[in-house]
Amino acid sequence: MTDQNTPHVGGNLPEPVVKHRRVNASWIWLIPAVAALIGLSLVINAWRQQGPAITISFQTAQGLESGKTVVKYKDVVIGKVTGIRLSQDHSKVIVKVELEKSAGDIAVSDSRFWVVRPRIGLGGVSGIDTLLSGSFIGVDVGKSDQPQNEFVGLENPPSVLHDSRGRSYSLHAGDLGSLDIGSPIYFRRIQVGRVASYKLDSDGKGVTLQIFVDSPYDHFVTTEARFWNASGVDVSISADGLKLNTQSLATVLAGGVAFNDAPGPHPNEKPADENARFTLFDNEGNAMAPPNGEPQYIVMRFDQPVRGLTVDAPVEFRGINFGHVVSIRMDYDEKTNRFPIYVGALVYPERLGRAHSKLQAIAKSRGEDDLDHVVAGMVQQGLRAQAKVGNLLTGQLFISLDMVPKAPKVPYDPNARPLQIPTIPGSFDKLQEQMAEIVDKINKIPFDAIGNNLNHTLADLDGTLKQVNGNVLPQLHETLKGANQTLGTANNAFSADSPLQQNLTGTLQELQRMARSLRALTDYLNAQPSSLIRGRGQDAPPPDTGSPSASPQQGSKP
Repeated sequence: MTDQNTPHVGGNLPEPVVKHRRVNASWIWLIPAVAALIGLSLVINAWRQQGPAITISFQTAQGLESGKTVVKYKDVVIGKVTGIRLSQDHSKVIVKVELEKSAGDIAVSDSRFWVVRPRIGLGGVSGIDTLLSGSFIGVDVGKSDQPQNEFVGLENPPSVLHDSRGRSYSLHAGDLGSLDIGSPIYFRRIQVGRVASYKLDSDGKGVTLQIFVDSPYDHFVTTEARFWNASGVDVSISADGLKLNTQSLATVLAGGVAFNDAPGPHPNEKPADENARFTLFDNEGNAMAPPNGEPQYIVMRFDQPVRGLTVDAPVEFRGINFGHVVSIRMDYDEKTNRFPIYVGALVYPERLGRAHSKLQAIAKSRGEDDLDHVVAGMVQQGLRAQAKVGNLLTGQLFISLDMVPKAPKVPYDPNARPLQIPTIPGSFDKLQEQMAEIVDKINKIPFDAIGNNLNHTLADLDGTLKQVNGNVLPQLHETLKGANQTLGTANNAFSADSPLQQNLTGTLQELQRMARSLRALTDYLNAQPSSLIRGRGQDAPPPDTGSPSASPQQGSKP
């Protein structure tokens, strides 16, 4: 068997036969084409899945890292931080975030972003899970339809989220006190909400707080609800003893607000509307007091010192608190050369309840629009203001208005503005005056002359006592001795064996016999009174006891 490829020796060489392998050029280019298609599909898919890119500005980049820090909503990752840079003025940090397309509608104008990191505060501890997983950016999705790609991040988590169920209300207070964002809201000592925000009023005379009450507790906020600052510890001392009141330990440390319905029946009570406005009182007592109504400014002039009277001191009418002191200033009176003190106060007549209503009715019956003329009549009847001691320990004073009987008449102008209520010295001032008068009287007593006379009297008394001890007492001793001897002699005379005692005994026996004889004579005269004239008759013979028929009266003659 010979090989066809073996050349023949000595012959013509055959033409070589070359076999070419056929290669399909389309298969060569198919691989990069497929790869390109796959890459293009991935790009297209990534482009289709890519959501909007937004920027968020923060104060610092603490806890943030490009390519690692994620954005979460309800613990679901919806984006990632892709870049971190400083702003042009180097005052902020600009964080670039790429959101997923499914979360594209999150980037709206009222959405809020903040960095979730571990936080420990008076309101509690949050963000503990980030100790292991790292910080992330939290989102509160807004309800707006307007898209936005630039946001200003919050430095602290919001206390109320947009999807929270409940209602918001506004509270107006004179100052913020110890309240802060996140401070709890209590109803019957149960936390039902929190403080969402606060801001200073445009006129700078107060603070407006925005609170949020969770559902279903929001329907307890009625039109008659009263709110008060429950921060700290409320301590009061009264006739019932020491009282300590607080909502919880959290309110002592971080502050809080409590509310409840006003006391008494309220037939028109209904749940308050969204964003209804309420007044935030300082304490529960002021919150539960009757409605203040329109305040009225009055002035009182005191000619006595008012040490111990301060601004915000209560103003009372017959023990009912219906106002407080707002100003204390001194003046000079050229006519009397004195320095009077003018005390200004805001009073709320509606706190007097039915008394105020009746006074208004009296004013209307007289055709008057206000109570000024009624007050003028009360001043003529003895309405006066006094500065009284409210606390003996601290010496604090308060203003007391009351009807004083037999008060001296004073001129009063009901048309003057502001109304000026006449005053009289307080009980403490009267006590001081009386003490001064007593001291003056004591100073007028001639203690020196009395002392000199007392010294002379004591000297004379000393001489008299010496004379008594030297002369009178020895003679008295002798007299007592003689009296003792006389009593001994008398005792011996009245002894049982003495002649005097025996004679006295015989005399007494004779007197007894004489008394019996007189008794017998008296009995006979009573029986025979005629014997005083006729004499005593013969005695009748003794009766014969042997004759049974004999009468005991036979043989007797008249």
